[in-house]
Amino acid sequence: MSTMHAVRGHRRGGREQLMYEIAPRPVASAGEVLVAVRSASITLGELGWDATWTDSFDGSGSPRTPIIPSKEVSGVVAELGQEVTDWAVGDEVYGLIPFTRDGAAAEFVAVPAAVLAAKPPRLDHDRAAALPLAGLTAWQGLVGHGGLRSGSRVLVHGGAGGVGSVAVQLAAALGASVTATAAAGAADFVRELGAEQVVDYRTERFEEHVKDMDLVFDTVGGDTQDRSWQVLRPGGLLVSIVAPPDPSKEGGVFFVVEPDRAGLDELSRLVEVGKLNPRVDRVVPLAETARAYAALEDGHRRGKIVLRVS
Repeated sequence: MSTMHAVRGHRRGGREQLMYEIAPRPVASAGEVLVAVRSASITLGELGWDATWTDSFDGSGSPRTPIIPSKEVSGVVAELGQEVTDWAVGDEVYGLIPFTRDGAAAEFVAVPAAVLAAKPPRLDHDRAAALPLAGLTAWQGLVGHGGLRSGSRVLVHGGAGGVGSVAVQLAAALGASVTATAAAGAADFVRELGAEQVVDYRTERFEEHVKDMDLVFDTVGGDTQDRSWQVLRPGGLLVSIVAPPDPSKEGGVFFVVEPDRAGLDELSRLVEVGKLNPRVDRVVPLAETARAYAALEDGHRRGKIVLRVS
C-alpha cells in the first residue's frame, strides 16, 4: 500500500491528540480526484466539531478515527477517479473539503471533483489555501443570506480574523459601506482591507458609534451578537456563523458554510481583478500542525494560519 506523511488524530480531543506520522495514501473513488497537497489551512474550533470526528454534523453518526484535520486545500491534481472529466492531472485546484471527510493536513487528499475550483493564478498555494472556508463563508453570509448589494451599510464583527478579513474586503468590493470591530492594534490593517470605520471592541461599545446598519455579519457571538440588534435599521438582518440569533427577534440568520465551486469561481474573479486578497497570518510546516492549532487560540491573528505541506 502506498503511504504518505499526514497529521492524524486517533482519539477525539484537541491538538494534543494530533500526531505527525506515516499513513495510508488515499485513493480517488468515482467522482473524486486525488490532490497532491501544497498548502492547507486550519480553522479555530475545528477540532471540536462533531463532523471532524464522525460521519455526521450532530455527532449521532459513527466515529471515523483516525481523522486528518484541515478542510481547506490548495494543490495539484495527481489522479482522477472514474467519471471525472472536468479536471486533468497537473491542474492546480483549491477548495473546501466537505466537513465529514478527512482533510488536507497530509501529502494527499481525495476530494469530490465537483467542489474544487481552478486556483486563481494570481495566488500562490499558501494564499489560495487561506481562501476557501473564509471566502465561501463571507460570500454565502453576505450575499446569499444577507442580500448585500452596492450601497448597503454593513457591520463586520471580528474584522481582522480569518473570516472577518475576507468579509470586509468582499463587502467593500461589492460596493458596501463597511464598519468593522477589531482590536486597536489591528485598526490600520482592517482599514486597508476596505473598512471605512473601525471600532475598538476592547475600549468602545460599538452600539454607541454605529446605527442604521442594513446588515451585521457576526463572527464573534455571545454578548456581541446580543448587542448587535441595537444597530440594525428596521428590516435589517443579523447573519451569524457562530450561533443562532435570538429567535424572538426578526431578521436573524444562522448558517454553516457549504462547499461550492460556483462561489469559489466568484471569489477567484475578484482575486484576479485585484479586489480580494486573502491574508495569511503565518505559515507553519505540516509537521508542526499541533503548534499551528495552538496559535489559533491566542486571538491575535491577522488572517489565516496555513500549513505548508510541499
